[in-house]
Amino acid sequence: MVTGADTPIGERLVRALLADPKVGHVLAVGTRPMEEALPFEDERRLTYLAVNLTRERRVRELLFGPARDLGIEVLVHTAMGTAASEQGKAVHAANVDATRDLLALCERHPTIRTFVLRSYSEVYQVQADLPVLIGEDHPINLSPNAPQYVRDRVEADLGACVRMGLSGLRILVLRCAEVLAPGTGSQLFDYLASPICLRPIGYDPMLNLLSVSDIVNALALSVHATEQGVFNVPGFDTLPLSLCIAKWGRAAIPVPGAWMTPLYRWRRQLRGHDFSYGMNRRRFHYSGVLDGRRARDVFAYTPTHPIDWPVLG
Repeated sequence: MVTGADTPIGERLVRALLADPKVGHVLAVGTRPMEEALPFEDERRLTYLAVNLTRERRVRELLFGPARDLGIEVLVHTAMGTAASEQGKAVHAANVDATRDLLALCERHPTIRTFVLRSYSEVYQVQADLPVLIGEDHPINLSPNAPQYVRDRVEADLGACVRMGLSGLRILVLRCAEVLAPGTGSQLFDYLASPICLRPIGYDPMLNLLSVSDIVNALALSVHATEQGVFNVPGFDTLPLSLCIAKWGRAAIPVPGAWMTPLYRWRRQLRGHDFSYGMNRRRFHYSGVLDGRRARDVFAYTPTHPIDWPVLG
């Protein structure tokens, strides 16, 4: 079962699982009608349902109805809000409460044995006195002043982590690098949408970026994992911010760091963009690259697909 199946990553994951001969049936769950979400012609191994995951009764009916009848054994949860500007109780319910409810119901489910959570590298703390290479034991960003976008991801991530070993479920939390692609909620993708990209003077941090193909591959491989735990999922491309801007075909202008927040706040207000410099300030100053050795050793994930850069030279 795949939640968030009507997103770019979810749709690609459904297609990848259908191409896997070891997968008997895929139950895809989204919020839109199937003809809008998954335009498949005729797929006997696919069932698509539109379900609001913030409605506990609907989730219960989904799991103990179609999921039980189909003998679903693995749930891959990818559904989470993508816009950093969205805030409030409804957003928290979709990001955190839905994850907690799915976990609780899966623990009592007669056929589901594995729960895979697509988490985010944004849960990690990035600062000058911490290692650049981020392992799974790296400090988490627990600041109460962090944006809700980050707090929700941290709460959902840790909520899954604390259940490991306390239930019969095999739980895998995949902390994925930023996916630089449209429709994925990538802050950097929105940042690069402008022809001119401002960056703080004197800083050029290293970034690690993930392609849609690689995150889909990691999620598909994790379905067959025999161990639970937390796994970093890095991307193929590791490069400085300045080179990222250049390879996207944009012009970079260094400005004093104090100017960045008000300038990008005005950009959000005038142009409707989602990029928030306040949320990205630390990683625009300090480097942070995921260490993916554990995912490689446990379920053989290695990034092989680079970003499709507009400028190759």
